[in-house]
Amino acid sequence: MSETIKTDCVIIGAGPVGLFAVFELGILGLESHVVDNLDKIGGQCAELYPDKPIYDIPALPECTGLSLIENLQKQIKPFNTPFHLNERINEISSDNDIWTLKTSRDKVFETPNIFIAGGVGSFEPRKPPIDNVLKYENKGIKYSISDKNFYRDKKVVIFGGGDSALDWTVELSKIASHISLVHRRDEFKAANHTVNQMRDLVKAGKVNLVTKSQISNVQGSDRVEKVIIKDNDGNEKIIECDEILIFYGLKMELGPINDWGLNLHEKQIDVNTEDFETSLPGIFAIGDISYYPGKLKLILSGFHEAALAAQKAFTRAKPDETLTFRYTTSSSDIQKKLGVK
Repeated sequence: MSETIKTDCVIIGAGPVGLFAVFELGILGLESHVVDNLDKIGGQCAELYPDKPIYDIPALPECTGLSLIENLQKQIKPFNTPFHLNERINEISSDNDIWTLKTSRDKVFETPNIFIAGGVGSFEPRKPPIDNVLKYENKGIKYSISDKNFYRDKKVVIFGGGDSALDWTVELSKIASHISLVHRRDEFKAANHTVNQMRDLVKAGKVNLVTKSQISNVQGSDRVEKVIIKDNDGNEKIIECDEILIFYGLKMELGPINDWGLNLHEKQIDVNTEDFETSLPGIFAIGDISYYPGKLKLILSGFHEAALAAQKAFTRAKPDETLTFRYTTSSSDIQKKLGVK
């Protein structure tokens, strides 16, 4: 049996809110371990939109998902936090205010605090129920973009009508040799500004728009060469292409968390707004996965939630010590933890 890891806090989720929780716990002198079922740090920011601009992070007029994650990693570097990737928490149990967690790799953690910062839970892209789509995955078919320059000078067909589909239609139209956007409806569930940008590109002949149609089949030898689309009347059309991007959204699943006995609001976890603790003492939910009246699913809201949850976590990890609130600008103790000279 593997050795038990004892720590002040286990954070489930290595996205931006989980990373900022590491920082908030760290400046209070608390150690944390981070567990994530993805194979890299960054959560949805790194997995789904690493190149997509983000405009509502305070003091950063514009950043990408990837640059935000890179800066958060720099911010927590002084704490030497261990990350356990490609791993998820399968079981939890408690004894005298201490939680025991077992992972999919048979690691065991003991901690007074669990931070669930798993975004919207475990997620995977929605895929059309077509055998050839699965056959050509990573051979011309993808569900996210990690490097937009990969699509330079290529013929790309994009399926979907939401923000991701239209954002990438606009962005890739700048570098791809040809873009086709295919959607099953005439209406789009995306920001009006982006929809208008897309329609301007269609008028300018830079984007081929096909509505009331869906993917029907994919053809090619070793890689994608053609995609067949079918309209609502059953008529088929062939589009030659180098790459296919499918943005049909994500399937959100809480996974084992669903069985932990937490109070749930649909697929979110109920918390109080004093310290973002759940119905189970010592388990906190922060970021998109938490729910309370007035909840906004914004990264900056998750940062606020992490800061307050860390204060309560301190009292559980160090019940015999007094927590004194200090500003980072005036506390030499905090600056020492951060390596400031």
